[in-house]
Amino acid sequence: MGTEKLYYADPFLKDFTAKVLSCDAVKTSWAVVLDQTAFYPEGGGQPADQGSLGGVNVLDVHEKDGLVFHICEKPVEIGETVMGRIDWSRRFDHMQQHSGEHILSGILCETYRCDNVGFHMGADTVTIDYNTDISWEQALEAERRANDYIYADVPIEITYPSREELTSIDYRSKKELTGQVRIVRFPGADCCACCGTHVQHSGQVGLIKILSCQTFRGGVRMEILCGRRALDYLSKTWEQNRAVGQRLSVKVFDTSAAVERLEAELNASKARQTQLEDELFFRVAAEQTGKGDVVVFQSSLRTDGVRKLADAVSRTCGGLAAVFAGEDGQYQYALIRADGGDISPLVKSLNAALRGRGGGRSGFAQGSVQSDKSEIEAFFKASR
Repeated sequence: MGTEKLYYADPFLKDFTAKVLSCDAVKTSWAVVLDQTAFYPEGGGQPADQGSLGGVNVLDVHEKDGLVFHICEKPVEIGETVMGRIDWSRRFDHMQQHSGEHILSGILCETYRCDNVGFHMGADTVTIDYNTDISWEQALEAERRANDYIYADVPIEITYPSREELTSIDYRSKKELTGQVRIVRFPGADCCACCGTHVQHSGQVGLIKILSCQTFRGGVRMEILCGRRALDYLSKTWEQNRAVGQRLSVKVFDTSAAVERLEAELNASKARQTQLEDELFFRVAAEQTGKGDVVVFQSSLRTDGVRKLADAVSRTCGGLAAVFAGEDGQYQYALIRADGGDISPLVKSLNAALRGRGGGRSGFAQGSVQSDKSEIEAFFKASR
């Protein structure tokens, strides 16, 4: 005889009493079996409930051979009648996510003649895999229809048809089913074999929001949020967008255009910076003409700027061009030999003497050192 599953009779049951049938130690926890339970065990992509039994925390729940095992942090007395309390915010969140997935999948599978081949309810988002290509525009249209269905507040139907009755029902299922089949019907949206807990009316889902739709294994993977998760997510993104609008002195619906203008200005500034750097590098390189091995110091440059300056100097000095950009205590460096000779021994000793990191080959090396200008000059003077 298995555990009586109260969560099927009333998915909105939050508190219940039950008799403890067994309590066995399992590693650092205890597996408790009751004669009846409102705790939903993990299954069908839906995580297990949490809560308490007689004041003892229930950490996980799973089912095996018709028995529901409550994984508790402490033992409870066998034969005792205990009060069970479901973590309702967690359970209702799972019901919203699971029911929302039904509505959206039913619409997509019917519209595009595809199958839902994967479903995972994570702590942050829900992912669903479909075995056909669905564009972002098509996904958003399905989202609109799903939310219209939610607004209609349609009653949900759950039945346990006989094998004969089942043959006349067009329902979705990810696998071949044996034994009693539980059919969850969202009239006008979805009909699916499912063992999870669901809302009683579509309006209790609240909201469905698709976050992404990416190509995945010949089909697509969608990331969605439903109910309170969707509301919290949209509220946070709205607040962020409002803050961006305030920083850019534009209205919230004008932030995208404002960012595009800012990006264009930034790109223009980068182009101008590159032009000025090239002019600077040309003048610095000209000053080093014919001097052989040289050490050049500059204020901070971008990493590619250090390399570009070293390259320019190496073309004029006729020897080793050693460029250090930064300030006392922290410099980026680039070393280039005009003749392309092996530079690794010099780099190895430089890093050891100047507390540096970096390397290279074929006449070029780059990295960083934690040294003062005087230390760097002394190193190269000694190297000569």
